Amino acid sequence: MAVLCLLVGSTGCQTFSKKRVEAIYGPSEGILETVSVLRRHVPDDTYRFPPAQDFSGRNVYRASLLRLENLERAEAEAMRSGYMDPVLHFAKARALERLRAFELASQHYRESARISNSLRGEAAESAALCDRLAAATRVGLPLTDPLSEGGPSPLPLDVEEVRLSLDERVAQLSILESEVPESHYRFIAREEIERADVTRASYFVAMRAILPDGSLLALQELQRVASRHGGSKNRLRHLLRLADFYVLLAHEYLLAVPAESLDFDPAKFSELSDAAIPLYELVAGHDGRPEKLEATRKLEAFLALTLGIDADRFDR
Repeated sequence: MAVLCLLVGSTGCQTFSKKRVEAIYGPSEGILETVSVLRRHVPDDTYRFPPAQDFSGRNVYRASLLRLENLERAEAEAMRSGYMDPVLHFAKARALERLRAFELASQHYRESARISNSLRGEAAESAALCDRLAAATRVGLPLTDPLSEGGPSPLPLDVEEVRLSLDERVAQLSILESEVPESHYRFIAREEIERADVTRASYFVAMRAILPDGSLLALQELQRVASRHGGSKNRLRHLLRLADFYVLLAHEYLLAVPAESLDFDPAKFSELSDAAIPLYELVAGHDGRPEKLEATRKLEAFLALTLGIDADRFDR
């Protein structure tokens, strides 16, 4: 009898473990469960706060999209009549617009509006807003994938044209943001404005070697991003980029003017270190953020660099 109970208990544990794994990585119990989770997080301010995570630890928008697609495959026979198609298209669009797939989201919204009377108004309005977001993000210089086949595209040399085009993108997004004050689209617009500002700063950093006062311009652009988006979820990342740029300048200064040479100016090097170190310390003071570890390690690396400079030439 004891052996039988042990076997039953062991089987029960195995079944529970299997179901637990399936619950995390398999399809949801139903469309309504997935839609309800997604609907709960549609109003989230993803400009100020990171996207929510579901119980599996995934980005809730990406996880919802994957689960909807899994449900379509798993329940294809039960849903062959198409009675859930409007809800599926609408929910997919809600997830896709938070994943920056604006054109694809617009297509799903339009399909939902075509086959559903109850969703037609909201779906058509959302499709129009996604079209505007897609059109705005195509304006100006894009950030290209450096690992793509053939490598990144050459950067345009007309600095003023790049600046004006990105300003135009921000203007279009700002207008959209002002027109939807009670909608989650204002958060999406703010994220895209932030991305445009980051793109602009990245351009000046990449072009600084061929621009007059290029390092100063790049520094100003990085400072501009950090100051304009102090309320963003990425604010620590912006501060890290700024600190990294100061450190990059310090490395380049030491390469051009070795610390042991007579031309080395301790005041110049101190100016760079006095700017970088407080930024790293500021970011490293935020417990629970992944940037904390990165800032701590980078600060240690920079301080190690200074050990190679004579103490009488640089005050640590």
